[in-house]
Amino acid sequence: MTAQLLELENIGAFYGQIQVLHGLTFGLVEGGITTLLGANGAGKTTTLRAISGLVKTTGTIRFLGARIDGRKTEDIARRGIAHVPDGRGTFQEFTVEENLRLGAHARRDAANIAADFESVYGYFPKLKERRRQQAGTLSGGEQQMLAIGRALMMRPKLFLLDEPSFGLAPLVVQEIFAIMRTINRQQKVSMLLVEQNANLAFDLADHAYLLETGRVVLSGSCDEVKADSAVRRSYLGY
Repeated sequence: MTAQLLELENIGAFYGQIQVLHGLTFGLVEGGITTLLGANGAGKTTTLRAISGLVKTTGTIRFLGARIDGRKTEDIARRGIAHVPDGRGTFQEFTVEENLRLGAHARRDAANIAADFESVYGYFPKLKERRRQQAGTLSGGEQQMLAIGRALMMRPKLFLLDEPSFGLAPLVVQEIFAIMRTINRQQKVSMLLVEQNANLAFDLADHAYLLETGRVVLSGSCDEVKADSAVRRSYLGY
C-alpha cells in the first residue's frame, strides 16, 4: 500500500472574515503527481497557501504523519515542502545563481549544494547559460524554470506548483512540463499541481481532485475524472 505523504482533514481557510475552504479533505500518496482542478475562485490557490501556512486555517494538515497546521511557513518549508507560487516569486534584482542559492539557504551540506547546482543546471541548461544574469531580465519561461530550480535546491519531498503554465508560450510549457515529469521520476519528488489548463494537468498528473466553492466534489485517477461528462464539458471542451 502506497504511503500517504500529505493529509488534509476538514480544512477551513480564511482571508479575514471571508471563508474560502469549507471542510476540505483529501490526501496525496508519496511519489505521485496530483492535480487540483476547479473554476476561478474554487479555492485551488488557497489550498496551496493553507498547506504552506500562508492563510489562517482550521482543521488538520499532516505531512509525513506530523501535524503542520499552525506552524510557520519557514518551518513547513524546512520539513520538505517547496511552494512555487503563481507569479513565480523570483528575486528580480538577484542573479540566477543568487536566486538558486537562496533556495538552499537553510541547508548546511555545502558539498551536496554544489552537486544540486549542477543537477538544476542539468534540468535547465538555459539557467546555466544565464547564471550571472539578473532574474528580472529573463523571459517568462526562464523565470518559471528558475522558480522550479530554486525550489529544487531545497531538496523537497513535495512541490506545490501554482499555475506553472500561466502566460507562457505552448512550446515553453511543453518543455517545462516534460522537465517536471522527469524531476518527479528521477528525484522522487511528489507534486501537487494547480493548473487552469486541464489537458496539461491530466497529461502530467496521475490523480485529480475537482474543487467547487472550497470543497472536493469529485476525485479519482486522472482517467476516471477525465471520463466524467461534466468535467469534459466544463474543462476539456467536448
